[in-house]
Amino acid sequence: MSKLFDLQGKTILITGASRGIGFSMAEALAQHGAKVILNARDGSALKQKVEYLNEAGWDADYAVFDVTKIEDGLMAMADIVQKNGSLFGLINNAGVQHRSPILDFTTTDFEHVLSTNLTSCFSLSREAIRFMSDSGGGRIINTVSMLGPQARPTVPAYIAAKEGLRALTRALAVEVGPKGILVNAIAPGYIATELNLALLENKEFSDWVISKTPLGRWGNPSELGGGAVYLMSDAGGFVNGQVLAIDGGMSIQV
Repeated sequence: MSKLFDLQGKTILITGASRGIGFSMAEALAQHGAKVILNARDGSALKQKVEYLNEAGWDADYAVFDVTKIEDGLMAMADIVQKNGSLFGLINNAGVQHRSPILDFTTTDFEHVLSTNLTSCFSLSREAIRFMSDSGGGRIINTVSMLGPQARPTVPAYIAAKEGLRALTRALAVEVGPKGILVNAIAPGYIATELNLALLENKEFSDWVISKTPLGRWGNPSELGGGAVYLMSDAGGFVNGQVLAIDGGMSIQV
């Protein structure tokens, strides 16, 4: 049974992996044998995380680049393939949030959120598909959100980007499935990460999250790792174009 989740010999790039959900997914993948490449803009933070994984006996390295700078990302991916021989998996997890009433929400802010949360995923996926096609297949996971099908005020760019990423997931799954490349998404609910610190510290909002989640609590970043392992491993070998909700049931409660 354990072979279903064995990732030995698989090189996987995870963007936005210096903390939170991204690092938790990277850690879980490494525990199951993958060679994980952590990405973020902060090289010192990445180095610390990689040292932690290496000291635990797992195979990890890092690549410093800004996902919104397309050429930097493509060069980094080519370097990863050159060093490791192939690229089996990509997790598009890097993202930003911007909250503002619509009348104060600038076009520049809107475009920055889309560039980070959607356009970068397209660019990196396109390049990953190029390499995966040459090596017999692979896996792509996009981190979307519970928001998209549902909406909240003050985050129009985030909602638009994440819903767009859901659609991109389906489009790529249909096009590259015949190449043996599976493309899926993970949709976290409210997870207790640094990105959500302001919301966690807002008692009224935090209580609302708890009341609307059937499990009665926020999620922990570590609870995203299992989904990533499933979709990257043989266990998820016939799963394509799907969105796996990891939200404690919040998205299905009336």
